[in-house]
Amino acid sequence: MDDEAMTSPDRNGAGGAVPPGRSRGRLADEVYDTLLSQLMSLRIEPGSRVTIDVLARELGVSQTPIRDALNRMEAEGLVVRVPHAGYRIPPQITRHRFEDMLEVRLLLEPAAARRSAERASPEQVSGLRRMLAEMAELEGGAGPTAYGAFGLRDAAFHDLVARSAQNEVIQEALARLHSHVHLFRLHRDAQVTHLAMAEHEQIVAAIAARDPDAAAYAMRRHILRSGERFRRIFDEVSDVGAMAAEG
Repeated sequence: MDDEAMTSPDRNGAGGAVPPGRSRGRLADEVYDTLLSQLMSLRIEPGSRVTIDVLARELGVSQTPIRDALNRMEAEGLVVRVPHAGYRIPPQITRHRFEDMLEVRLLLEPAAARRSAERASPEQVSGLRRMLAEMAELEGGAGPTAYGAFGLRDAAFHDLVARSAQNEVIQEALARLHSHVHLFRLHRDAQVTHLAMAEHEQIVAAIAARDPDAAAYAMRRHILRSGERFRRIFDEVSDVGAMAAEG
């Protein structure tokens, strides 16, 4: 998709132009929401190039809030900075990459949950509970922006478990994967969010109870079940591709 097509907003929809007269922070938030909506709905295609001047022209704002929004998205793994060429949307995750990430997560995240149950401070446990409350508010939201925001909260939840484990190597390794961002770009499915919420609650309950075995088990089961859900999405995509090829 070329830059012009990529950034053409629907003036009446979630991807509409950002209205004038906002503060820099508010403008950056609105630009971020617009881009997140287009990204999660695949209106901005994987692999597309993102240029600041085109976005500024299409959204009717200066380059400053565009840069602020893109810097935030880069930190979250939603875009990749390309030297001297602006930004690019990461390619869609492949089945092989997905299986590799799942293998790494199964090695690291149950261990992180176990250590979290042993080491998490009361403030960190409260933070996990607040994160669940925020995700619950987003769970029933409609549209790609709400779904994308849930996916980012899902990533933040797992990051917080890793931080509360107080093992910097595990935390850094999981942060570099950006696995949740990639997975939630695959497909919007309300069942995915509903089932993930129930599994997260079991993880937090075990951590709060200071039960390392239960926390590790709950995390492992969550990752395995999440893997099964997303494998079905890959299978559906493969079936559609096969039918298109036959047609």
